[in-house]
Amino acid sequence: MDFSYYDILIRGLDESVCVSRLVHGVAWTAAVLSDGRCGVAMHTTGDTVPRMYPSLLGLPVSEAGKAIRSWNLEEATEAFAAVNAFYNRRDSEYLCRDAKTLDGIEICGKKVGMVGYMLGHSNITTELLAPAEKLWITDREEKTGAYPDSAAEYFLPQCDLVIITGSAAINKTMPRLLELSRSAQVVLTGPSVSCCPELLALGIDRMHGRVITEPEPMLQMIRQKRLSVNPWSEGFCIRAT
Repeated sequence: MDFSYYDILIRGLDESVCVSRLVHGVAWTAAVLSDGRCGVAMHTTGDTVPRMYPSLLGLPVSEAGKAIRSWNLEEATEAFAAVNAFYNRRDSEYLCRDAKTLDGIEICGKKVGMVGYMLGHSNITTELLAPAEKLWITDREEKTGAYPDSAAEYFLPQCDLVIITGSAAINKTMPRLLELSRSAQVVLTGPSVSCCPELLALGIDRMHGRVITEPEPMLQMIRQKRLSVNPWSEGFCIRAT
C-alpha cells in the first residue's frame, strides 16, 4: 500500500508539543496538545488488531502521529485528532479563513463524485450541486441516494470533480481514492482533514478543514455525544496555486 499521504503528514510533525488529553465520543474524537491546541477526527470503529502504542497520552506529537498508519482504527482516529491539532491552526500562513468548500469551482455540466454523504455538511447543498451533469455519492453506511463505497472503483475514474471526506484517511481508503481520482479536480473536506500544504503534491486541489477555536466547549460537546463541531470551530481552506 502507498503510504505517501501518511508519510507526508508524519514528516512535518515535531517534538515541541505532546498529546496531553484525549476525549472520545460517539461521533468525534478530540486531542489536546500541551500548548493548548485542539484537533478532532471522526470516530472510526475498528479495534480488532493490536495498537501501535498502549496510549498516545504523553507522547510527542511526532511520535503519536505515527499511529495514523495504525490498522487499529480507534488508535488511528486518536492520532489524526492529534495531527489535526498540530496542522489546523489559525496562525497558519497557508489557510484561507472562512472559505467555503466549493467556492470558485465550476459545477455546471461536470460529473461529480462524492465519497461520504456530505449533502448538508461542509457548505455543500443539493442546490449547489444541481447544475452537475451527474452526481454519484458513495458511503460506507446505507443512506438513501448513496451507492455502497465499493462503487467508487467504477464511478470516480469518470468524474471531473471528486469531493472526499477527510475520514477516508483514517480508514486507509484515501490513497486508493486519490488514485482513482487522478484525472479529476479533487477536494478534501470535513473536520478530519489535515490541512498540510505538502499534501497538495499528491494531486489534491483543495483541502477544507476545521480549526478548533474554543476547545473546552468542543470537548464538552463530544462528551455529550453531540454531532456538530461548527459552533466552536472555523472553516479554513488550503488550495493549490
